[in-house]
Amino acid sequence: MAPRDLPTTQEALRILTAKRTRPQRRPPPPLGRALNKTLKAFDAKFGQGSGALEARWREVVGAEIAKRTEPVKLTRGRNGGPSSLEIRVAGPAAAIIQHQAQEILARVNLFLGAEAVQKLRIVQGPLQKTYEPAAKPRRRLPPLDAAAEAGLAQDLAKAPDGKLKTALLALGRGVLRQRRTID
Repeated sequence: MAPRDLPTTQEALRILTAKRTRPQRRPPPPLGRALNKTLKAFDAKFGQGSGALEARWREVVGAEIAKRTEPVKLTRGRNGGPSSLEIRVAGPAAAIIQHQAQEILARVNLFLGAEAVQKLRIVQGPLQKTYEPAAKPRRRLPPLDAAAEAGLAQDLAKAPDGKLKTALLALGRGVLRQRRTID
C-alpha cells in the first residue's frame, strides 16, 4: 500500500469547515430552572425579603408614610447581627419619619416576621415610585323630588328633543341636587 499524501493547508481548512469532527455542544439549560429549588429553600429559610416588602409597602406602613418613603434595601446581619432596612425619604419629611421609626419597624416586623429588622436607616432623596392615593368613592346624591323634576321638565319643554335636551336635563338635575345639599 502506497503512502497517502497529506492534504495541504488550504485543503485541510476546507475539509474542516465542511465537516465537523465533533458533535456540536448543546447550550446549557436555563439558569432559572437550575436555581429554582435553591431559591425556594433560601426563601423558606430566610423569609420573603425586600421584594415582597416593596410590593406591599403601602399596606405595611400606611398611606401617609408610603407617600413620603420607599424601601431601598434589606440587609441581613452577619453572624446573627442586627439586620437593617434602608428607606428613601422625600426631602424634609425625614425628620417626621425619624420620629416614626419605631412604629415603622413594628409594622415591618409584623409583615416579615418577629425581629426580622432591628434597625432603620433613613436616606434622603427623590422617590423612584409615586403612590397614587386611592380614589374616594363618589357620594351619590338623592334623586330630585317630583316638584323639582316637573319644574325642570317645564323649563326645558321648548327645547328640541335630542342629545342636547338630555344633557341639559342631567345638568339641571345635578345643579338642583347640589343646591339642595348646600341649603
